[in-house]
Amino acid sequence: MVTEKKDLREERNLKNETGAASGKNETLKRVGIVGAIALVAFLLGFLPAWLSARNYENERDAAVKTLRPSVLQNTLATATINARRGEFEQARQQTSDFFTDLRAEVDREESAFSPQQREAVQQILAQRDETITQLARNDAAAVDRLTDLYFAFMQAKNSPAPEKK
Repeated sequence: MVTEKKDLREERNLKNETGAASGKNETLKRVGIVGAIALVAFLLGFLPAWLSARNYENERDAAVKTLRPSVLQNTLATATINARRGEFEQARQQTSDFFTDLRAEVDREESAFSPQQREAVQQILAQRDETITQLARNDAAAVDRLTDLYFAFMQAKNSPAPEKK
């Protein structure tokens, strides 16, 4: 009889342990399902936002690419005006910035210039040292040189890009 009671207690304990383990399994399943639903909901919200952000990023990059030659043009125009006003040191610094930025744009993989425009720009870059030297010497001839460079840059910038095939 004592043995039977022990056996019954052991069976109850075994059932309780099994029931507790299956209760834990059920809880884990529920947590897993809730987690999966939360992940799906997150992705449903994240993916459209990410695609939209990627689209805006591409538009921004295209706008910046189009804008870079205009910034170069403004820098050279400002240098020309400063030289004409007799402010040769400011003109020299701006001219140096123009040539540095122009070189960077030509060397850029995604340059705003076509190959035809790059050839024309190379001729402008060849005049860098002489132009900056004239400005450093406060030479009045630098004004005419900067004006010529400005018009050469405008011509190179506005030359038609080759048609894509």
